[in-house]
Amino acid sequence: MEKSRKLRSVKDEDQFFHQGAVELLVFNFLLILTILTIWLFKNHRFRFLHETGGAMVYGLIMGLILRYATAPSDFETGNVYDCEKLKAGLSTLLVNVSNKVYEYQYKREISQHNVNAHQGNMMLQKMTFDPSIFFNVLLPPIIFHAGYSLKKRHFFRNLGSILAYAFLGTAISCIVIGLIMYGFVKAMVQVSQLKNGDFHFTDCLFFGSLMSATDPVTVLAIFHELHVDTDLYTLLFGESVLNDAVAIVLTYSISIYSPKENPNAFDAAAFFQSVGNFLGIFAGSFAMGSAYAVVAALLTKFTKLCEFPMLETGLFFLLSWSAFLSAEAAGLTGIVAVLFCGVTQAHYTYNNLSADSKMRTKQLFEFMNFLAENVIFCYMGLALFTFQNHIFNPLFIFGAFVAIFIARACNIYPITFILNLGRKQKIPRNFQHMMMFSGLRGAIAFALAIRDTESQPKQTMFTTTLLIVFFTVWVFGGGTTPMLAWLQIRMLCKQPNSTSYEKIQNSMRTGQVSYLHL
Repeated sequence: MEKSRKLRSVKDEDQFFHQGAVELLVFNFLLILTILTIWLFKNHRFRFLHETGGAMVYGLIMGLILRYATAPSDFETGNVYDCEKLKAGLSTLLVNVSNKVYEYQYKREISQHNVNAHQGNMMLQKMTFDPSIFFNVLLPPIIFHAGYSLKKRHFFRNLGSILAYAFLGTAISCIVIGLIMYGFVKAMVQVSQLKNGDFHFTDCLFFGSLMSATDPVTVLAIFHELHVDTDLYTLLFGESVLNDAVAIVLTYSISIYSPKENPNAFDAAAFFQSVGNFLGIFAGSFAMGSAYAVVAALLTKFTKLCEFPMLETGLFFLLSWSAFLSAEAAGLTGIVAVLFCGVTQAHYTYNNLSADSKMRTKQLFEFMNFLAENVIFCYMGLALFTFQNHIFNPLFIFGAFVAIFIARACNIYPITFILNLGRKQKIPRNFQHMMMFSGLRGAIAFALAIRDTESQPKQTMFTTTLLIVFFTVWVFGGGTTPMLAWLQIRMLCKQPNSTSYEKIQNSMRTGQVSYLHL
């Protein structure tokens, strides 16, 4: 008996490791296909679909295969029995079987809604990532690379405008989306699509905060390839970088805002506490990231690490990663810390590095950014079929699309009007239209939505966020080049090849920029 139990245990352990290998193999093949597709697109100058959109397509196909072609596990054949509610919320349960004590830990309550036909598919359960993987492994290199690759001169020249879009614009977007969605929620209650009390105003604000995170990675990649006006590129890039950090902290602040008696009522004390938490977390994370960058700058300046480029690169990487880990350990936001660590490293530490370390750090973080970004977009496509608790509410989805467009307009046009009153170099109308068009949703919105999918409102938000990401990346990302031509936005090259430069200018006048061979 004891021997058979041990053999079963070893067999289960081997099956677990084989399952893990299969999961990694799936993502490995998805990335290989994505890289080959990127090469094909770049070779033939295809711009109707960006590489991130292609990664999502492959993820969708793989998710479809996994959902309908893999066999369910034994759990699906099990039964769910009704039982009386426990009066005490026990966190663990100890069971003695043959003088062996087994400990079972309470995770969460599974409602009848969550028990569906695919709940027992072990492969689907394994392919549903732990959200901590996104925030602790995949997002930090993306955010650090954004700060480290910042063009300092153009960024600081437009710093006031970038801060206005990032802070004030994100707050406006959050409030506008929250208010519009609350109106749609009330309408859904009237037509009996929702029960009264399922969605609170704080839930709508939470959705507004996560949908305020813009991610124009597709647009910026095309801007970089076509050498679009530097000021427009800097405004969009700077806004998206800081906007991500603001949206993350804002989402956390709203999640802890909870009026005690009525969730839909305004609680002044809770509101000001949330504002204080927002300012404290943002300032603390900024200080933490900058401090680690200053330490790295001092170490590289006053030591002879430059004589050993491998050690210098290793120290640079570990100190940057420590900024993220220290902020998380201190209860701050590691994403904000690693962003400002990257900005400060680029401004101070980079100039102290040896030539080999400069090249290595740039290539290292560029590669990590590329890999992490494509893994996230592959998983977005995968999640549409592998996530087992989707709630598709057509009216809520339609309201979300309406809300994000109105919120983006309320963000860009009024703020730009105010900024132009004080700017020497005005932001022209065609730039404003392009910024309005470039408000894509991507990795940050997805990661914030998947972080909490325990309740039905959060599951509805996650499903809606996923569909919005698909739509904006495929439609607006693919329409970037025709929009540039239609808005007649000029393209610049620092050292242009005369033939290529003439082709660009002629194609701008004829509206055929999508077929350029630079």
